[in-house]
Amino acid sequence: MTTADNRVVLTIEEAAQRLGIGRTTMYALVKSGQIRTVTIGRLRRVPSFCLDEYVQRLLIEPTSLENAA
Repeated sequence: MTTADNRVVLTIEEAAQRLGIGRTTMYALVKSGQIRTVTIGRLRRVPSFCLDEYVQRLLIEPTSLENAA
């Protein structure tokens, strides 16, 4: 059986759940271009490796305490 943990692409909601953030925050990250997505037919999906890329960038780029949640 396929689970969200081993799929190549995820829905926005699944990607948000994997990152432990809310759906609205996930949509904001996608809209701002911080997390890349693909369109398959009429569906918007998040490649799982794009979540890894996003987290890697968070580790590399310094975050000021003003922007921290």
